[in-house]
Amino acid sequence: MSICVGVDIGGTKIAASAVAEGAILEQALRETPAQAPDDIVAAVGDVVRELQERLGADAPVEAVGVACAGFIDRGGDVVVFAPNLAWRDEPLRSRLEEATGLPVVLENDANAAAWGEFRFGAARDVEEMVLITLGTGVGGGIVVDGELVRGSHGMGAEVGHMRMVPDGHRCGCGNKGCWEVYASGSALVREARELVAGGSPHAGALADACAGDPQAINGVMVTTVAQQGDPAARELLEDVGRWAGEGLASLAAILDPGLLVIGGGVSAAGDLVLTPARAAFARNLTGRGHRDVTPVVLAELGNDAGMIGAADLASRRV
Repeated sequence: MSICVGVDIGGTKIAASAVAEGAILEQALRETPAQAPDDIVAAVGDVVRELQERLGADAPVEAVGVACAGFIDRGGDVVVFAPNLAWRDEPLRSRLEEATGLPVVLENDANAAAWGEFRFGAARDVEEMVLITLGTGVGGGIVVDGELVRGSHGMGAEVGHMRMVPDGHRCGCGNKGCWEVYASGSALVREARELVAGGSPHAGALADACAGDPQAINGVMVTTVAQQGDPAARELLEDVGRWAGEGLASLAAILDPGLLVIGGGVSAAGDLVLTPARAAFARNLTGRGHRDVTPVVLAELGNDAGMIGAADLASRRV
């Protein structure tokens, strides 16, 4: 049994799992230490050693797969740019190999999550799939002919930055009208805050939930109010779902995948997002009525997808 550790480095936490053939054997967690590169490398080394100690000498770890948000160069050696961490042209793979004493595979977090769903989750029965993660932004991972699409420079599948609305809302990337400005958790919160701040008579339940303070609204709050039946909160989630479906239709026109998978924090709303996403996808699909409609489904692995995917990618290279 080949055991690898999958590590997901986020802006606030470092999550790690010892994984064998998609099954999690042990898990450990650390806070991301002040986003300083040296401290993060040390924390990853520490969490890998903890898992090794728990597994014992009879279950050796063969390699480490690391998933992190950011642009990874084609060779999988350098984090060229990470938006939520202090990494610019950081030679992370070699530093982590030194810290752990093990071979390391470095991958973009959305790519790793897509690979996890492809191998062991919702897309395990297809050869071509697209995963989008609806979180703070919109992440993406694409598998074609059983291989991850990374692009010529390692920066492919940044689907959240497709331009959807000319001169639309400003995106964190600097451009205007990107998909993630409309189909993300941040978009959901922005619209909910505007609704409450504007004193809309339809915002009563949301206003009560945040005690009249629009800045206190978060995505979980909107989802909870929607699940309780509030029409305004449901409409906000429907809008996010509609935007998600429209973007997926554009991706399907290019890639024609066998499956489209929606993950990320917003996907916790379930059918409140999935139903309008499916409707918008079918309505905007090129050649509709003359082709099969690609299924749009929820991800299955949740927050573990990136760790499981990263560990499996590491196992394939040792």
